[in-house]
Amino acid sequence: MSKRYRVFVTVVSLAFLTASLALAKANDAERDRANKAASVLTEIMQAPDKGIPDELMANAKAVAVIPHVVKGAFGLGGRYGKGLVSHRLPNGRWSPPSFMEIGGGSFGLQLGVEATDLVLVFTNEEGFKGLLKGKVKLGADANVAAGPVGRTAEVGTDVLLKSAVFAYSRSKGLFAGVSLDGSVVTTDDDANKDVYGKAVTGEDVLLNGAVATNDVVRPFVDALGRYSPSRPPRTSTQD
Repeated sequence: MSKRYRVFVTVVSLAFLTASLALAKANDAERDRANKAASVLTEIMQAPDKGIPDELMANAKAVAVIPHVVKGAFGLGGRYGKGLVSHRLPNGRWSPPSFMEIGGGSFGLQLGVEATDLVLVFTNEEGFKGLLKGKVKLGADANVAAGPVGRTAEVGTDVLLKSAVFAYSRSKGLFAGVSLDGSVVTTDDDANKDVYGKAVTGEDVLLNGAVATNDVVRPFVDALGRYSPSRPPRTSTQD
């Protein structure tokens, strides 16, 4: 084996090792994000007297969880956070999640709080279709409202028609509906590529079946399955 060839093999091997380590590090970060999102949803839904109404979760078309959204104090700064969103498929099960980000101006009810967990419940396709294209501005592209609180709270048709998206926040033990007008939700294509091993859009992941649920994102999908279980497809009947 010539010296030049040995150098070539060494360089290629080091490049492959570097790429593998970078991918493993990226997957560790996304695995942590998925685990935290699953924990946030579990803790909120297990609260005995608070939490998102079961009826609202049963009617959810999509659910996004963004742990540890960081914002500036006293309404002066913006906010930024990373999470996951999953879409309910026609068979009632939850799709592999797309990684996503949220950013925008400061919001009410959490004035002065530096970090909070957010949950977005999409109740119709109007609020969700913008995200399928990569970006949706809450309050402009989709109506958003502070969600009703209470696991057993009744959610009538009038409530479901009020908004395409219901938003919740949790910080320092306080759980409440929250206004998110002006927030921009976008898909995180880099994270999706790291986790699913190929370049895919949010629409590919959430609607087109281009990827499968894997061990990185499974905790989040399992949590959704527990608190918003699959429902049989609706069928029309004639008298």
